[in-house]
Amino acid sequence: MKWEEFKKKRFEEDPKLKKEYDRLELEYKIISQIIDLRNKKKITQKQLAELVNTKQPSIARLESGDYNPTIDFLKKIAEVLDADLEINFISKAS
Repeated sequence: MKWEEFKKKRFEEDPKLKKEYDRLELEYKIISQIIDLRNKKKITQKQLAELVNTKQPSIARLESGDYNPTIDFLKKIAEVLDADLEINFISKAS
């Protein structure tokens, strides 16, 4: 069974799981982008930490989802990774 099929089946079986997945989706997209950008620059967590003036365990916690970063911290990460940080509110109303 492919991942998408498995996920769809599990969400149908457990609506709470789908709700939690949706709630965390944005965080995991951000984490994935940070990891991808860091890997493209070929720098380690330790090197990234030094460049943003923190310690490697902070980067590890960020990348594992165990750390809720400030916007300021994300700005530093973006700058070091030669990326722009963009945060938007999108109205749910029609």
